[in-house]
Amino acid sequence: MLKCGALQAINNDKTIQLSFQGSVLAFDYGEKRVGVANGEHLIGIAHPLTTIQAESTKDKLNAIDALVQEWQPTTLVVGLPAYLDGAQHALTALCQKFARRLDGRYHLPVVLIDERLSSAQASQTLKELGIHGRQQKPLLDQMAAQIILQSYFDQIQQTRPCIVTGK
Repeated sequence: MLKCGALQAINNDKTIQLSFQGSVLAFDYGEKRVGVANGEHLIGIAHPLTTIQAESTKDKLNAIDALVQEWQPTTLVVGLPAYLDGAQHALTALCQKFARRLDGRYHLPVVLIDERLSSAQASQTLKELGIHGRQQKPLLDQMAAQIILQSYFDQIQQTRPCIVTGK
């Protein structure tokens, strides 16, 4: 098993596959929209990529299929929402289910990252760029995914070197 601070794939069998190399796709999951960001382990900088706007899970997964095919990620990251005190709320279970679906569909390591305040931080960043109110809507989720992915990269930097041990 790979022990690297708080980073662990949701499927322990895939934890060993966390290579910290190659590209990464990150998701800010929502019932109507999914923000997506991408980045490279080597560089460690996240970029907003797109927002998938679909109500059905099938449509969301079809759009994600195309992104996985295009970017060929080695790792997937999913933001895990919680209240400020760490307590779970309604979206927590939905995000965990989404992460398990990604795991089963793509057979890649899927890492859950605390996403508290990522949407608020994304909104603030957009305001600083002069994008306010309704103009933020198409960009907000992908910016939140960027913040989630950058948090993942930052955690990798803070926890190296990682220790690989047997099961």
